[in-house]
Amino acid sequence: MPLSLHHIVIDAHDLPALARFWSQVLDWRILSERPREVVIGPSETAPVGICFMPVPDRKTTKNRLHLDLTPSAEDREAEIARVLALGATRVDMGQSGTESWTVLADPEGNEFCVIRAKTTLIA
Repeated sequence: MPLSLHHIVIDAHDLPALARFWSQVLDWRILSERPREVVIGPSETAPVGICFMPVPDRKTTKNRLHLDLTPSAEDREAEIARVLALGATRVDMGQSGTESWTVLADPEGNEFCVIRAKTTLIA
């Protein structure tokens, strides 16, 4: 029996605030909120969620892992504008400007990308 992905864990200073940000970005719910763990997901029975855990140190370098988000509609720019209005910022990682993705950071500086609309994991 292979392992299954359960949570993606994001280290955070302000767990509730970062959980609210990502809940709004993904249109998910806060499922559990404790002092040392906040869990979000589409539902309690969803196969994967995001868990926010406390960390004492500040982020100092580029993420080793980041999330790629794809819009459900063709209006990627509208989704980018919506996420920026929620508190994300644009990040310059040396892009040329011709990429099919936009690099953003959440309120604690964790990078993620909004990519072009996709219908499968590989297309």
